[in-house]
Amino acid sequence: MGTNHTRPTEGSPAGVPASTDEVLLRVKDLEVEFNTSRGIATAVNGMNFEVKRGQALGILGESGSGKSVTARAIMGILDMPPAHIPQGQILLEGEDLLTVTPKRHRQLVGSRVSMVFQDALTALNPVHPVGRQIGELYRVHRGYSRKDARAAAITMMEKVKIPAAAKRVDDYPHQFSGGMRQRIVIAMALALDPVLLIADEPTTALDVTVQAQILELLKEQQEERNMGLILITHDISVVKEVTDQVAVMYAGRVVEHGPTAEVLGRPGHPYSRGLGESIAGEELKGQRLPAIPGTPPDLLNLPAGCSFANRCSYATEACNESIPALETLEAGRFAACFHTQEVLNRVNA
Repeated sequence: MGTNHTRPTEGSPAGVPASTDEVLLRVKDLEVEFNTSRGIATAVNGMNFEVKRGQALGILGESGSGKSVTARAIMGILDMPPAHIPQGQILLEGEDLLTVTPKRHRQLVGSRVSMVFQDALTALNPVHPVGRQIGELYRVHRGYSRKDARAAAITMMEKVKIPAAAKRVDDYPHQFSGGMRQRIVIAMALALDPVLLIADEPTTALDVTVQAQILELLKEQQEERNMGLILITHDISVVKEVTDQVAVMYAGRVVEHGPTAEVLGRPGHPYSRGLGESIAGEELKGQRLPAIPGTPPDLLNLPAGCSFANRCSYATEACNESIPALETLEAGRFAACFHTQEVLNRVNA
């Protein structure tokens, strides 16, 4: 990796240590690279964040920003090679998922952390009834009998509000609507009572009404179980609906982090501001939506300075020469920009 790519301070954003033992997950200085025919692509570059019990963190950014790669690194489902993790820590309740034995990793990921993928149809096995797929988790991880596993599957289907669960437990994935399939995937993810749930674009393929129902279900289950939630999305409205903290990613880095209402309502980074302005509002009815000009940088050839500089109206010579560090904006808020105060002043003008 090139020497230009400086790393944020170790620990939580801007090096702030966790204040309590509530932290479920701490990601420290995580880097993920991919070996390609054209060279090494740096997909995640010095990622730092933490999730506490009962907290919902949104990871927000355009496609290619490193959101899903981060999630897959946590779950240990990156294809390695071509993926490679040259440095970093992924601490789940204090245990580093990058250094534990494969057996211990399976135990932790199988029972303590789960993931909901965006395409429920591909996440489910088409040749097995949904009840059997949910029940298998109880049989493998809890030693349930076939009868008890089936009963537990019905209970989980009821928890995620599948109508007539006892009658539908033997139905196959194709017999359910897209929204109901996603509920089944959520039931599988929650079956073993994880302390942390990662949801990667869980509502992408669903219509607006069903999307709202799924988001309500996720939030309800997260609060009921007091578990940590990481919601990965490019949709600001989804982040507003579910999360209380948000990390905004661009070109593999966190460029802003803090309480969701503060970051989205009063952004301190030009990229966060641009994302917010691209959302349709009543005041823009009949007008062309503002858009961030240009395209994200080539991850195989990241610039020496700020990766957002070529798309940023605030950019100066300094932005092209060095990478701004993620620094404290105010208590609990962090931004990586040389012009944060200008961005804030423009928002408040």
